Amino acid sequence: MRIAVCPGSFDPVTKGHLDIIERAAKLFDKVIVLVSVNPSKNCSFTAEERVEMIRRCTRHLETVEVDTFSGLLAEYVEKVGACAIVKGLRAVSDFEYEFQQSLANKKLNADAETVFLTTASQNMFLSSSLVKQIAFFGGNIADFVPAEILEQIVTRLHRQEENEGERV
Repeated sequence: MRIAVCPGSFDPVTKGHLDIIERAAKLFDKVIVLVSVNPSKNCSFTAEERVEMIRRCTRHLETVEVDTFSGLLAEYVEKVGACAIVKGLRAVSDFEYEFQQSLANKKLNADAETVFLTTASQNMFLSSSLVKQIAFFGGNIADFVPAEILEQIVTRLHRQEENEGERV
């Protein structure tokens, strides 16, 4: 069985992420979407919430599982017996960072290949940070996130906006 790991913070998952996950599911027997836990990163959603949101958005993909991990990606890949790490690239600027990461992962786990999938053109500008910024200011993010999680994202980020306003 050819297993791939598709890692990221997914805070929140976007239609761009979902596109990469769906395409990876066509290439591999099993895809594990891995919610990375980075204590130094200030996330809007807990790891558990992000896992749950991804599960709701990928129910239609029988070969996709969702997991969370705090540690080295190369170790997780080895632990689950994956042969590949799938990363999405939006622009050339993404490549330099992801290329460095892939070299480090290869050094830590010689069996782990990194597969880069370029984003669909309609998602080139899309990032979780941009989605959060638009939602924070009350913009419409319906075209950017899966419908299954739209309300949850808007509710959370709107509440943050109200909380920020109270502190001023």
